[in-house]
Amino acid sequence: MRASIIKSSCVAVAAIILGLSATPVSAQESGDWESLKADSKKAKINSMADEALAELFTQSSKAKELYGRSYGWAVFDNMKITFGISGGGGQGVAVAKDSGKRTYMKMGTAGLSVGIGAKSYQVVFLFEDSKTFSSFVEKGWQADATASAVAGTAGAEGQSGFSNGLATYVITDKGLMAAADISGTKYWKNKKLN
Repeated sequence: MRASIIKSSCVAVAAIILGLSATPVSAQESGDWESLKADSKKAKINSMADEALAELFTQSSKAKELYGRSYGWAVFDNMKITFGISGGGGQGVAVAKDSGKRTYMKMGTAGLSVGIGAKSYQVVFLFEDSKTFSSFVEKGWQADATASAVAGTAGAEGQSGFSNGLATYVITDKGLMAAADISGTKYWKNKKLN
């Protein structure tokens, strides 16, 4: 019985964490995300994405070079909360460079973690080709257990190219992360914004 109480408590805490973290940090700071109209939500996501790309290019010339060779890109604004278990969520946009077509997306993550706290960060994906980009946008994508983002000055500059059609970077308030675990994170289309 005690195990079922603990399990129920963990499920309830995870639901609360995911509910609280399912909107971008920038939207939470500037007002209630749910009360915004679709165009306002898109504008906030686009602004966040532009700022994240500019920050990435400032900190990594290699990322800027890979962007130049990429078919498309995506940026997600994430919030992760940890309280024995962790959960997170956010919003983002994927863009095909040749057409400029924007597809608005969501992301979510959950798992077990040690510690208590919250952090916000942006994840930037660069797509090598149309096949990788289309699969990410149309089918969604889930980072497997080995997924990590390579960043930081040394890490980002050391990334020689795309891996499985992707180059991934994580930006925090301290800049590019030297390495970040993005495993267990799922990305999918936002039906309400497309």
